[in-house]
Amino acid sequence: MEKLDLRDIARVLSGRAGEAGFVSSVCTDTRKLEPGCLFFALKGANFDGHDFIGKAFELGASAAVVERSAGFGDREILVHDTAAALLQLAGWYRRRFDLRAAAVTGSVGKTTTKDMLADILSRRYKTLKNEGNQNNEIGLPATVFRLDATYEAAVFEMGMSALGEIERLSRTAAPSLAVITNIGVSHIETLGSKENILKAKLEVTAGMSPDSALIVNLDDELLAGAPCPGMNKIGFAVKNPLAAYRAAEVKKTQTGICFTALHPLGETPVNLPVHGLHNVYNALAAFAAGCEAGVEPARAAEALGRFSPTGMRQKIKTAGSITYIEDCYNAGPDSQRAALLTLAGIQAKRRIAVLGDMLELGAIAVSEHEALGRFAAAQGVDILLTFGPLSEHTAAAARKAGMKQVLSFDSKQRLAETLAGLLEPGDAVLFKASRGMKLEEAIELVYKEMKVDE
Repeated sequence: MEKLDLRDIARVLSGRAGEAGFVSSVCTDTRKLEPGCLFFALKGANFDGHDFIGKAFELGASAAVVERSAGFGDREILVHDTAAALLQLAGWYRRRFDLRAAAVTGSVGKTTTKDMLADILSRRYKTLKNEGNQNNEIGLPATVFRLDATYEAAVFEMGMSALGEIERLSRTAAPSLAVITNIGVSHIETLGSKENILKAKLEVTAGMSPDSALIVNLDDELLAGAPCPGMNKIGFAVKNPLAAYRAAEVKKTQTGICFTALHPLGETPVNLPVHGLHNVYNALAAFAAGCEAGVEPARAAEALGRFSPTGMRQKIKTAGSITYIEDCYNAGPDSQRAALLTLAGIQAKRRIAVLGDMLELGAIAVSEHEALGRFAAAQGVDILLTFGPLSEHTAAAARKAGMKQVLSFDSKQRLAETLAGLLEPGDAVLFKASRGMKLEEAIELVYKEMKVDE
């Protein structure tokens, strides 16, 4: 972050003018506070940053943005809403820089697409991106404040749980192009319908200039038919021939999947070191965005060929001739099916799926878990282990569909012990559940039982 004058900050936030001076960073958590920072006293359901203003100054904060005074006089900038002020200041700071800024949103695949696009843009530009899951109204400003004059491009992932959130993020990030990966049922419990989810995702255009490129999945029925007034709507697809960017000749390889990218400038072969058709869509979206931002198709394909997933997203590890697929970052019906297709595409003696609950599905939770059980059976899963009360419906549906070995657990310890006893050389096992299920804890227990990484 470049140094900011406190008087400029107070002016931008229409707050009471603070004392003269500069800040070198912005912080919302005293556990990560650096001397010379500007501390924002945010309020949440279970915390109030105003309780830590004194601690922030003890640790070296230069000033604090607050909704009520804690008695520190000119070192406080008083505003009506600190959360809104954080976005406002981040938006002002973002506009200090002339750079290619891309926004990525969607129900499934947005983090992978964001990472792929950042790799592509990095082939030509110095590029910034959100780290981890910093895609909300606290995380995105934190990313923006990492900008300085050396950056030429940025990729901002945008998540949401309600209408209005992506609009606020887009107005903060001011993207010059955007990607919408797909419209699924994540957050349907809150938003009520896929049409409302589409409406929420289209808010990504709120901070964009007219005629900016909006890159959407034309194999997604809702996105294909979505009106995008004022935007340059550009499609990507595997099936829809009307898309400007298409994947043809999609084939599985020993190490992943390959395809030919058809695009306005011709054809380019792409070899992905990751499995699954869903990753073809992610890669094609990133390829399209990268090309629209000025990266040559061959260099975009080269970046995709070196891609490696981050975090707990479909990390594949082999130990003792057993293949482990760790995919515990999050889960919904679409991503669960994609993960099962990945498992089905791996060469293995037996395919084992460990599936946990999918959260935030509301009224469709039971039916979607049942549908997942039937889908697992149809993909030839040999053994199914489930964890969580909702996943018992998955197990019951899989048994009804003819799967012979199905076990349900309410204890990660018992699940891990049972799985370790079942695993044999040549097996492939998938772990997949919503983030709130913390299925990675079961993975660690299995690794301990199997002496993986020892």
